[in-house]
Amino acid sequence: MSDEQKKLNTDPGGGFKPKFNFYWVYGFIALAFIAIQFMNTSTVEEITWQRFETELLKERYVDKIVVVNHERAEIFLTEDAKKSGKFKEESSNSMIPTEETPSFFFNIGSVETFEKKLEDAETAVGITKPIEVSYHSRTSVVSELLNWGFPIIMIVVLWVILFRRMNGGGGPGGANIFSIGKSKAKVFDKEENNININFDDVAGLEEAKVEIQEIVDFLKKPEKYTLLGGKIPKGALLVGPPGTGKTLLAKAVAGEAHVPFFSMSGSDFVEMFVGVGASRVRDLFGQAKAKAPCIIFIDEIDAIGRARGRNANFGANDERENTLNQLLTEMDGFDTNTGVIILAATNRADILDKALLRAGRFDRQIHVELPDVTERKQIFDVHTKPLKIGEGIDREFLAKQTPGFSGADIANVCNEAALIAARKNHSEVGRQDFLDAIDRIIGGLEKKNKIITLEEKRTIAFHEAGHATVSWLSKYASPLVKVTIIPRGQALGAAWYLPEERKITTTEQITDELAATLGGRAAEELMFGKISTGALNDLERVTKQAYAMVSYYGMSEAVGNLSFFDSSGQNEYGFSKPYSERTAELIDKEARRIIDEAYKKAIDLLKTHKEGLVKLGDLLLEREVIFTEDVERIFGPRVGTSSTVWEPIKAKTEELTTTDLHAPEDPTTLIPEDNKPEELA
Repeated sequence: MSDEQKKLNTDPGGGFKPKFNFYWVYGFIALAFIAIQFMNTSTVEEITWQRFETELLKERYVDKIVVVNHERAEIFLTEDAKKSGKFKEESSNSMIPTEETPSFFFNIGSVETFEKKLEDAETAVGITKPIEVSYHSRTSVVSELLNWGFPIIMIVVLWVILFRRMNGGGGPGGANIFSIGKSKAKVFDKEENNININFDDVAGLEEAKVEIQEIVDFLKKPEKYTLLGGKIPKGALLVGPPGTGKTLLAKAVAGEAHVPFFSMSGSDFVEMFVGVGASRVRDLFGQAKAKAPCIIFIDEIDAIGRARGRNANFGANDERENTLNQLLTEMDGFDTNTGVIILAATNRADILDKALLRAGRFDRQIHVELPDVTERKQIFDVHTKPLKIGEGIDREFLAKQTPGFSGADIANVCNEAALIAARKNHSEVGRQDFLDAIDRIIGGLEKKNKIITLEEKRTIAFHEAGHATVSWLSKYASPLVKVTIIPRGQALGAAWYLPEERKITTTEQITDELAATLGGRAAEELMFGKISTGALNDLERVTKQAYAMVSYYGMSEAVGNLSFFDSSGQNEYGFSKPYSERTAELIDKEARRIIDEAYKKAIDLLKTHKEGLVKLGDLLLEREVIFTEDVERIFGPRVGTSSTVWEPIKAKTEELTTTDLHAPEDPTTLIPEDNKPEELA
């Protein structure tokens, strides 16, 4: 509890005054009902009919009988009986006062049966004057309250609790059902809820930060832009793969801007009730107008921004479409939202509605791409600050080992490295811990105790040796750095590569990559004369790549310069292909031709260098892990690799031993283009 809250809850006398809780009322009501129930209980003794007949009726002690509500017979004794001392004087705690208090009572089944039994008993004991019997109807106010009031009170209490739950326990907008259409946006203001993240905490993304910084500057000094007649963009859409820092960049904007910042997720607009999403959009912009100038940030806007008419659910009245329509109206409708800037983030910009992306709404699309090697080094600098790392940790070296990693992946690498170092009881996080963490994230945890037969192990070894051999001897294939036959995750073996970080890829480069991928299957056929199911992952990759070459990239002379790739996503739910059946057959034929040619190239290379393949396979069986220098000793220097890629690898691995697999300075691990090793499934 803060000091201000303590001041509010302290009485003038200096004592602590507890804060009132509404649930106390429920407790007081329950205690009141319990007290009333005890106060309404009677101490009148209940007796049986036999005792009534033998002890009271036979001795002429009964003065009168009062039947209450046709179900309870109250017995009043004569004065002589009371004075005899045989019976104690009874009293009642009933809140309903009566003229007299009965001494005993018993329950009767029906009035007719009671009267008949009483008449027979009087005759049996010789009573000539019948005992006076009267019938009363008695109503207890407390009983009626308990019977009728208590269920109603319980229903009301449950109703209140239900509404509180539906509103998130009294969250934004109040704690009742009438506020369900209120916005759930969290407001970050300069007075309170400050965020301790700024642009210095966002590594890389320099171009994105420039555009975002311009928006922040406009809110701080609008006259700098309006003086020249310019207008700041109304909205900016952050687009990029998952984990690249879109939300982090928005948090930095909240930390940098000294204006109110409304943060909300796209899914927060969607509710089970019809019309709630549109109502929350109106309320959000209403709050923003009241606090303008300000920024609205909608994370994962694709939850409500999907293109209209392309929903797989063919409903006539889609709640998401209604929410999107209201959002479009608020962003650039008849009413202007002066000083309100909208930021949004998504990794599915292709499915967003075109009206949402037009000028006047989201004027700018800021692409937040995967970081390059320089940006990865900066990200490592940020995430290694809280770690206790050893001397000589080269962050540039680590950045080169993680091509294709996003900022979130690098953060995970640093965390895994710290966990691995702690597991090994190290006093600091070393380079080997980082390399093990990269291996762990890419291929999974090592399973050295997995039971594998000698024949299977030999097949796996030559399968991976085939990958290593073909990739080493192919001019344009990615350079290989590590091959292992130790099972990791679902893979029985894996090969790590370091692909060049290039923006375009030629046909020759893709063909060599296909041949290297098929090298494992080719080695099995060449060495054993039979194939196994271990090439499943390899075949899946080459099939997808071959079809992409033909149908997307236009790398087939037979098909020509045609691309059937749909970047707009318009055919996402289409029922027909954008080409004829004859073209489909041609695509199948060309994809098969490309794969067959790549496989033939792999077979030819392995036949020519079969002696080296056998040496490499035997070395793998002996040591389970081999590195670049092992392959270089067998096949000689690699031809065709760019010095900018290969020399840093070679410089780092030359000083490392390969005879001791558990040496503290294990060579680098390299990563294929899709962040997955070629694995033997």
